[in-house]
Amino acid sequence: MMRKLLLLFFVIAGITSSQGQTTSPFGNVVLTSNSGNTHVQVKQNGDLHVNVAPNDATKFNEDGFVHYSDFGAKGDGKTDDINAIAGTHAYANQHGLSVKANNGASYYIGGKDRTAYIQTDTDFGTATFIIDDKDVENIKASVFIINSNLKPYKLEGITSLKKNQKKIKANLTGPSLINVTNDNVRHYIRYGLNQDNGSSQTDIFVVDENGKVDMNAPIIWDFENITEITALPIDQETLTIKGGRFVTIANQAVSKYNYYSRNITVRRSNVTIDGLVHQVKGEGEHGAPYGGFLSIRNCANVTVKNTVLTGHKTYKTIGSVGKPVSMGTYDILVGHALNVSFINCSQSNDIDDRTYWGIMGSNYCKNLLFDNCTFSRFDAHKGVANATIKNSTLGHMGINAIGSGTFLVENSTLQGGSLVNLRSDYGSTWQGELIIKDCTFVPNGGRKSNASLIGGSYSGQHDFGYTAYMPEKITIENLHIDDSNHTEDYKGPTIFSNFNAKKTDESYQEKFPNVITKKVILKNVTTESGKEISLSPNKFMFNDVKVITK
Repeated sequence: MMRKLLLLFFVIAGITSSQGQTTSPFGNVVLTSNSGNTHVQVKQNGDLHVNVAPNDATKFNEDGFVHYSDFGAKGDGKTDDINAIAGTHAYANQHGLSVKANNGASYYIGGKDRTAYIQTDTDFGTATFIIDDKDVENIKASVFIINSNLKPYKLEGITSLKKNQKKIKANLTGPSLINVTNDNVRHYIRYGLNQDNGSSQTDIFVVDENGKVDMNAPIIWDFENITEITALPIDQETLTIKGGRFVTIANQAVSKYNYYSRNITVRRSNVTIDGLVHQVKGEGEHGAPYGGFLSIRNCANVTVKNTVLTGHKTYKTIGSVGKPVSMGTYDILVGHALNVSFINCSQSNDIDDRTYWGIMGSNYCKNLLFDNCTFSRFDAHKGVANATIKNSTLGHMGINAIGSGTFLVENSTLQGGSLVNLRSDYGSTWQGELIIKDCTFVPNGGRKSNASLIGGSYSGQHDFGYTAYMPEKITIENLHIDDSNHTEDYKGPTIFSNFNAKKTDESYQEKFPNVITKKVILKNVTTESGKEISLSPNKFMFNDVKVITK
């Protein structure tokens, strides 16, 4: 009893001392605990003013959690509740309380430029969140940002780094995510209808408090110079987000590259998202693309499980070379992130419906995992170091990737144009090993086609900013190719597609030669057509590849 009385005294004392005001570090929120009702108001300058009555504050601290309704959320599906939702999280963050949605509530979120910052465990429960994108003040403003109280800081004295370097010398506050950039070097100089001038050389890796690099996600580039290097401390406790049904009412904007980010963004390490559902409604004849309803970036150790997401309708625009292109639009976007896993996840619409773009895209990632997932696509634009797909089914866009390390595909069904497509717009490059085990390949989802396992193209005439590699070693074991629906001139599947139809003899000169695969190991590869697998339509290009059949 005495302990409870002392706790109550300190809670009340804390409330009394905070009567004036405190300012939340995120979202421009002013918190007070004055007499009167608990309420959320918008001040004249647009900031939120959250006042919590002392009696309510005492109750919240005793319960250890708050509800959105405690801060005025109606949950009637009509009243815009974003201010109440943002205010709830601001108070919870300040006092270390978890947040609970009211089960069965329907929270309407209109187009206000307001973001709710999540720093404590949150249970969305059976509530529905209606995100209306028809009229939005700021299309780049996330609805929720899961972030950390820990602040990034610049590192001094590190002027260069080496590939696979095991340790950095730095004064660190604890285990940290290191982000490094060299603006003097350009990588990923894109080729094709969306060509561009590339991006600055960059990398992201994890170190412990002594600067020791986690070699499960090593440094992948030599940095002769460094123009910026920062450390983001890693939260050690796992933050858990559970439940919730989110419905995006799609934007009706002009079909241009103007990405909407009305989403849940994860910017904190060690986060689990469990049991979330996202649906999209109201897509019309035109619309701007989406940059991922789940946007995971600048963090490590994120798990998304038991979650249902939705592919977006594909719209066309004019690309950078003045020709029509289909715009990539995503429900999952992962960037500058390590150890990100999707487990037991699926999408709400047909993974083979080509009117919807592939559900996932990624850039600058390491150690991505799909396990027991049913999605239309796995994709790595600007490189992934190490990726695993197992116990999964991928639809019409299949596997599209470039990167390095080991790419393992196991016990899965692939229905793309190739078993693995190495993206030609970034040089069809994979510096490492490709392993395919216990899989079924259905070329083009069973549509009439010729089957090739490794797709891509490489002319040797474009500078991507790096040497392009094909997988040094490819192991394919226990693969069945369902090529029953094929073209009349089909001669059987090939290991490699025709990467360069012009390179048929020694006279072809490459300005930027790539490094060809050295070894392919085939064990128990069968076809529905009964036709034998061969090397490639371009035997000259792959003449030096050693194929071992076991």
